[in-house]
Amino acid sequence: MSTHFHSHLATVDPSIADALSHETMRQANQIELIASENIVSRAVLDALGHAITNKTLEGYPGNRFHGGGQFADIVELAAIDRAKELFGAAYANVQPHSGSQANLAVFFALLKPGDRVLSLDLAAGGHLSHGLGANLSGRWFEAHHYGVDRETGLIDHDQVEARTKEIRPALLIAGGSAYPREIDFERMAAIAKKVDARFLVDMAHIAGLVAGGVHPSPLPHADIVTCTTTKTLRGPRGGIILAKDETWSKKLQSAVFPGVQGSLHTQIIAAKAVCLGEALQPDFRDYARQIKENATALADTLSEHGLKVISGGTDTHIVLLDFSPQGMTGKEAETLLDEVNITSNKNPVPYDVPNPSHWVGLRLGVSAATTRGFKEGEFRALAGVIARLILTKTEDAKCDAKRKVAELCKSFPIYGGV
Repeated sequence: MSTHFHSHLATVDPSIADALSHETMRQANQIELIASENIVSRAVLDALGHAITNKTLEGYPGNRFHGGGQFADIVELAAIDRAKELFGAAYANVQPHSGSQANLAVFFALLKPGDRVLSLDLAAGGHLSHGLGANLSGRWFEAHHYGVDRETGLIDHDQVEARTKEIRPALLIAGGSAYPREIDFERMAAIAKKVDARFLVDMAHIAGLVAGGVHPSPLPHADIVTCTTTKTLRGPRGGIILAKDETWSKKLQSAVFPGVQGSLHTQIIAAKAVCLGEALQPDFRDYARQIKENATALADTLSEHGLKVISGGTDTHIVLLDFSPQGMTGKEAETLLDEVNITSNKNPVPYDVPNPSHWVGLRLGVSAATTRGFKEGEFRALAGVIARLILTKTEDAKCDAKRKVAELCKSFPIYGGV
């Protein structure tokens, strides 16, 4: 009898099992401050590891290109219905493999190669899938960008309007990966309308805050909204496309499949359904509120300790730091924090240099640690640890930081502790 179906990973592939075991320990014993990460529930993990991963399907529920999809249909329809309910949308597509794939599908549905796109500059907090030259979105389309005010770090909507009238794009995009403030979606929609542009909002980072009712929703204003199910939504890695009405539904359906994707990832869609169901529960709103309170506590305390916070604070889960006053790069700061088991990532700040190795910014996010149970007190303490480490770089500061991180991790375990 074959052992293929019965042998566990540790027996079949010990080296991979060992790496995964160490990854579990790493997550348990470090504080995750990367803004694009979170910690999924056991239920989401159960769905990700389910045998439904064996099922190949193309098309949509009730109209598949393979047989045997009756239970996958139930799962996908549940995910669609939950996404619509959660965000107040008339249309939802839960098949995109990632946020970037969701954005590409929107480009495919709305644009022709060479059409003009106007989006937030990468250094100002934008995203590579919004027209970066090295990305397909920047190679197949004529991408232009708007920035933020050099002094305030905020989007100047008057400047966006002037830029839009100058460029006259086919698609105006709002949202990104490192802009820490609220965007006036209503104003941006009005700007797009003045030049007959379509308006796309990428709410990948703020989707959980929107779902929790603590951040304005772009759904009433945008033609199309994309998001990921990870980050603040606290689900698996994957994308969703949403719309307030059915105007673009047929084009979006065919843009995802067969336009930019083939088979769906059935186990991911199951996990999306689970996380969307979790986000519909009342306690998710408490979680979203806590994210905002924690981010404010982190930003304010870092600023009080003398570190430069871009835009002076945050309205979301993101805190963006500028280490140019310390003569330090973001990579140096990332490495220093990593040595004491705090995970972060280098990031450009507005008007930063193009070379990533010379970026002076560091992006922090509070979603994962908030999932662990951190509240304002823990984030104020953590901010003090980070500031002392950055400003002194002493061995005493490193030793104290390691001790404090270990205490916090022990006090707020994940998955029952390791």
